[in-house]
Amino acid sequence: MDTKEVYDGKEVAIVSSPSEGSREVVSDVEEGEVFATGADGVNFRTVGWIRAAIFFLKMTFAAGVLSIPSALYSLGAVAGALFIAFWGILNTYMACLQGEFKLHHRSVHTVADGAYIITMQWSSNNVKLASTMREITEFFYIFTWIICAGVSTLGLSIALNAVSKHATCSVVFGFVAYFIIASVASIRKIHKLAWVTWVGFGSIVTAILIVVIAVTIPDRPAAAPQTGDFDLGFSASPPKGTTFAAAWAASLAIFSSSANTSGFVPVISEMKRPQDYFKSLYACMIWITSSYLALAITVYAYCGKWVASPALGSAGPTIKIISYGIAIPGLIAGAMICVHIAGKSLFVRILRNTHHLTNNTKTHWAVWLSCTYGTGLLGWILSEAIPFFSSLVSLIGALGFAPLGICLPTLFWFSLHPQALKGPMKMKVQWFFHIALFVLGLFTLFAGTYANIKNIIDQYKAHLVGTAFQCADNSGTVAT
Repeated sequence: MDTKEVYDGKEVAIVSSPSEGSREVVSDVEEGEVFATGADGVNFRTVGWIRAAIFFLKMTFAAGVLSIPSALYSLGAVAGALFIAFWGILNTYMACLQGEFKLHHRSVHTVADGAYIITMQWSSNNVKLASTMREITEFFYIFTWIICAGVSTLGLSIALNAVSKHATCSVVFGFVAYFIIASVASIRKIHKLAWVTWVGFGSIVTAILIVVIAVTIPDRPAAAPQTGDFDLGFSASPPKGTTFAAAWAASLAIFSSSANTSGFVPVISEMKRPQDYFKSLYACMIWITSSYLALAITVYAYCGKWVASPALGSAGPTIKIISYGIAIPGLIAGAMICVHIAGKSLFVRILRNTHHLTNNTKTHWAVWLSCTYGTGLLGWILSEAIPFFSSLVSLIGALGFAPLGICLPTLFWFSLHPQALKGPMKMKVQWFFHIALFVLGLFTLFAGTYANIKNIIDQYKAHLVGTAFQCADNSGTVAT
């Protein structure tokens, strides 16, 4: 039976869904849409499912993939492969839950809006509490994507150092990388970013394939001793002496490389047919998980403990220059997406429910450019403050993607199935399954944060990393 409910002060129609315990927003209801436009407004809803899939692919297959081969050394080949498959499947499911929730609540733009809705639902419409939860979630959401922007900015500064053979101070390269990234990210519509994502995706895949092929040709890794016996360091199990902190941080680096699913939700608001989101999702995640398995295990098998992080430096200085040069468009595209998502979230947050959101006013442009260049700047500062690549990737998983990509989607499931515990055995089993997922999210958050902090401290003590805002070459040339 059709009903009407009020979300964010707007009345939307709800109808029963064929799936048990679910509900679905009527497809022609427009009141709740974030980017509903008038005659004079900018039409943001122009993205087809193929472009959305490419956007998701480039968003995911970015700087994070370059940390996976070194993560496998800390875990061993067997555990590393299992973690890649496990986190890939889990992150795909969490993305499904977020998509289902978005389709049920059309006013949702980011997961922070979802936090507001479920808090209203479970607190008897306590607006103050719901608003507080939205602010907290939005802070974590934007902060997470700023960290992502920082990782990608660091990756681009490493590439510029590698290609130029460290022609100037790394801080200067970092600032140049920030300005390029923020400028590209300032293109307003995802639809118009399609060419950037296509070129970027092709370039990063090509660069990684060059490295993968290059490491299989020599008799020994480029960083290994070139004469005499040497230990490759390839093993099915973790190396002797591996601590929990190091192993869990490595696992979180793998988790982070495909856990950015909270960034998929805003894209749905710009799709022509939001229902096609699941096509885009499955196309993206199947390719991502299978390619991670193939690429990471191949590089680890041939490089062992001599693998570089980022992985593009693993085949020696010549291949490093070539691969980084080819990867530059991909690194720009990946970083641009992070800044674009963080900036647009702030942009919508500031101008929502005003005509400035979709009209070409001075306020519209001033707020938009401030959001993109501002979030990009914060990302650059963060990348300079924590100048080691793998640890920064892992930190994203613990502090950001664990609560946003695991805990919150499981709460969305409980919201969509409020009577699950009182339903048939199938629904009860699902209820306990999602409780277990929520606990996993909390463990990932707290244990992961502990592991990363300890790992970062240990790296500083062992002088394995440089200092913050350093001018030294950060490109990690592995051999001459």
